[in-house]
Amino acid sequence: MLTQSQIDAIAEAVIQSMKPAPAPNTKNSAGNPSMRRGADLKKDKPVEASEVVPLGASFMMEKSTAGSDSKKRSPANEDGLVDITSPEVKAVPLLDHIEDREGLERMMSRTPARIGVGNCGPRLKTKTMLTLRADHAAARDAVFMDVSQELLDRLGLFTVETQCVDKTQFLTRPDLGRIFPPEGLETIKSKCAHDVDVQIYASDGLSSTAVEANLENILPIITDGLKARGLKVGTPFFVKNGRVAAMDQISEALNATVTCVLLGERPGLATAESMSAYIAYKATVGMPEARRTVVSNIHSRGIPAVEAGAYIVDVIQKILEARASGVELKK
Repeated sequence: MLTQSQIDAIAEAVIQSMKPAPAPNTKNSAGNPSMRRGADLKKDKPVEASEVVPLGASFMMEKSTAGSDSKKRSPANEDGLVDITSPEVKAVPLLDHIEDREGLERMMSRTPARIGVGNCGPRLKTKTMLTLRADHAAARDAVFMDVSQELLDRLGLFTVETQCVDKTQFLTRPDLGRIFPPEGLETIKSKCAHDVDVQIYASDGLSSTAVEANLENILPIITDGLKARGLKVGTPFFVKNGRVAAMDQISEALNATVTCVLLGERPGLATAESMSAYIAYKATVGMPEARRTVVSNIHSRGIPAVEAGAYIVDVIQKILEARASGVELKK
């Protein structure tokens, strides 16, 4: 913030610049035109802020020291542009006056909540508002984009669509995202192994971004871990525009003992990359949701995909031993 003396100096400089220039002193300058022109130019020269305010002064709209720290620490692309949604940038406090910076940074590292963002008068700071809008855009993209065919090809997954014809229908008709058309079920039956211990598949759900970010790391961990325990694992595949309950039809069609879907969760302003694993023992169409076991918050700032994969293997093993899932597993 400016001190009173700095404010007075700025006001005086503005007032002086608005006054008309006095007539030239012909007595002193008539004999030296260059001196007269130099004096006139000096009078007409705009006043620089640095002449009356130290460069280090903090303005309300001026970037704070936290902002300059952010610039030093922020990852930039080849064009020098900084991603304001990156964890490195969000980890930098935007408060102007911090009594315990280390304590605040430690607190910010433990939560995706927007703390330490400061304010500009009664409003959010520009950087905070831009970050909110960028995160909202990322959430919308996560819902409406499709999982890339390149990823599915690398993992060797074929695609089956539910009865939803597009994303708009998927969002407005959740019931159609739980069932497959007859040709879709036939594709599953013809391409997948039957009577397996565990059937795993992936689905975009409400975040294709989550699938892109986690599937390549988590799927091999689960399949390899289950096979290492001597379990028969079914043929993995991908369901487009799928809801959680689509797993019930798949379970019945393949006669799978345990069915597990790796699904993109509804994105928020904290992350658009969160995936969940929904697991059910002998799932049937119309069964209560309480029969599903869920492992959620799978993303880089939650449970890392590799760690979550190993944990899911243990959970599936317990479900097979207990012959139950969901709330029945805890009885």
